[in-house]
Amino acid sequence: MMTSESPTSDGGLVLRFWGVRGSTPVSGSSYAEFGGSTPCLEVRCGDRMFLIDAGSGLYNCGQHHRDALPKQVDLLFSHLHLDHTSGLPFFKPAIFDAERTLNTYCGNLDGASAEEALGRLFAPPLFPVTLDVLPCTMRHHGFRAGEPLTFPDGTRVDTILLNHPQGSVGYRFEHGGKRLCVISDIEHTDPWPDPALLDFVRDADLMVYDGMFTDCEYPTCRGWGHSTWQKGVELAKAAGVKALAIIHLHPCHSDTLLHSVEADMQAEMPSAFIARERQSVLVGAPVEVPTVAPRPSEAIEPLALARIA
Repeated sequence: MMTSESPTSDGGLVLRFWGVRGSTPVSGSSYAEFGGSTPCLEVRCGDRMFLIDAGSGLYNCGQHHRDALPKQVDLLFSHLHLDHTSGLPFFKPAIFDAERTLNTYCGNLDGASAEEALGRLFAPPLFPVTLDVLPCTMRHHGFRAGEPLTFPDGTRVDTILLNHPQGSVGYRFEHGGKRLCVISDIEHTDPWPDPALLDFVRDADLMVYDGMFTDCEYPTCRGWGHSTWQKGVELAKAAGVKALAIIHLHPCHSDTLLHSVEADMQAEMPSAFIARERQSVLVGAPVEVPTVAPRPSEAIEPLALARIA
């Protein structure tokens, strides 16, 4: 099920998209449906909450949960590029609460935590204050992608290293007999699919995948660390994935263009869809893909795109 409201999980596995755009936020009428905020996902394993990435979508996540955030907030970074970290100081219900602890987990720095990198980013002259002046407690945890994360309550999240400049981490959640895999940011390899990734996502009820480019755009963007919806469909089919959600949408891709892309994708995999900001999915339930009236086609110029990673 997909909805703009939080679905009733009944203890199930629920995913909500708070930011689905890649590289830089965008705004305006051309982005009204799919959204313009950069990556932030909320995962609920029953009542257990995880956040993935702290892009600009983290602000709206915080506003939505301002009266209901847990005292311990677990934030899992895929990596630390700006579009995945810029929202951190604006997660107001967490950072301005002296009784709240924000745990960050970073796995693409060979075991180091995010503390040093975030300390350099959020400090003068790039940012007016340092993170240590915020009322909340921040605890930074480092791990190596490929190692499982086991939390104090016994919850386990599996991880995998992804092909991206400076590395990125994919996450796998299993709860209530359902499996969710979040695979972004990634550039597909040749040959494809990668055997380790194929095993990691096998039989997932839902896979979230980086589809920033189309096949016609990708040749001029090779090496930038992102993939295509076509490679996402190929991986999903090979691994027996039941449903596919495409995220990390290019900031040049308007609602009109994305509708056209989504129609092409659903012709190959009917349960695939392009994620919309604020949508919720009850993992394992039938995916009700939005239907819209046909819109005028919009050509995709193979590099009318600026280089943005």
